[in-house]
Amino acid sequence: MGGRRGGPVTPERIVVAGSLAQRACRGGHTWVFLQYLLGFRRLGFDVLFLDWMTPEMGPGAEASRYSRAVMERFGLQDHYCLMDAEGEAISGINRRHAIERTTASLLLININGFLADPELLGAAPRRVYLDIDPGFGQMWREQGLHDAFAGHEIFVTIAEKIGRPGCRIPTCGLEWVTTRQPVVLDQWPSRPGQGGAFTSIGAWRGPFAPIEFDGTSFGLRVHEFRKFAGLPKLTRQKFEIALEIHDTEVGDRELLRQGGWRLLDPLAVAGSPDDYRDFIGRARAELMVAKGMYVETRGGWFSDRSACYLASGRPVIAQDTGLAGLYPLGDGLLAFHTLEEATAAVESVSADYSRHARAAREIAEAEFGSDRVLTALLERIAS
Repeated sequence: MGGRRGGPVTPERIVVAGSLAQRACRGGHTWVFLQYLLGFRRLGFDVLFLDWMTPEMGPGAEASRYSRAVMERFGLQDHYCLMDAEGEAISGINRRHAIERTTASLLLININGFLADPELLGAAPRRVYLDIDPGFGQMWREQGLHDAFAGHEIFVTIAEKIGRPGCRIPTCGLEWVTTRQPVVLDQWPSRPGQGGAFTSIGAWRGPFAPIEFDGTSFGLRVHEFRKFAGLPKLTRQKFEIALEIHDTEVGDRELLRQGGWRLLDPLAVAGSPDDYRDFIGRARAELMVAKGMYVETRGGWFSDRSACYLASGRPVIAQDTGLAGLYPLGDGLLAFHTLEEATAAVESVSADYSRHARAAREIAEAEFGSDRVLTALLERIAS
């Protein structure tokens, strides 16, 4: 396989592009990229991470410090380049070296198409779009609002049912490779004990707006979570949520508190990769409520966060996004549609916790281990 510029290709290098600095001090968001970087490194690849900041972030000193601290923490200090809005490197290796290393790579994996720099994209022998928010990009393209897929040659999504009957995510006429979220298992050991509360972590709204498409409004997590706000009082179990929610959301904050939720500051309890991992490890189980987009499109979306809970030996009670046929459901991983089903799942986990905890780790090892997931992905996109 030859490079576009005629230079030598180093098959042992993979470049990953993402947006770590744009959401600094969000431990869970950081782990999205670390799973790929550390996972490919485990397989023997040299890795390079490309990141940049937006004009709205200004000088970005805090973001730069956070990125540097994360990269040093995981031995990646010579394997990343953080650029400012003009494309100049402000942390990590310089831009020239980043271009050279990208040119001499096997491929570039552009997570959610965050990298838009034409010179860096053009340097890559192969450009892979990795879709981890399935439905949004496809509907934007179909409506002529934004085409994040342009300039890429290979298209990968975690919506494992895309193109199948019942899945409402448009394919946009593209050939999609499907994958699932990897977890570097040795970074996520199973935790002993039964933990404290049923927990959740997330953003109430997030960066996207609801989408009207094909006669349906595809909403956000807020629109789904309201349906399950009263779950703690129905189960008499302890529930906590590390929730990124604006202070002006007075009504929703009160709805959650009245329902029995204890609201936590995600920056305080999960603001670094280690804090995020510890927060999950202290939990009893996860209650995963998905964005309305994932629920309505039935693409089989599964949270990277839930995969981390499973790896930690923490059962996951997941709102169904079309999971049947993709994962073993029942022990360790339980799916629900209604408030009544969610209540029954909480009671099942509480009644035989040890069985569900063992099954959770087994599912993580069988379905999400990075060695297995990333090897399978490369076999499909790098041949």
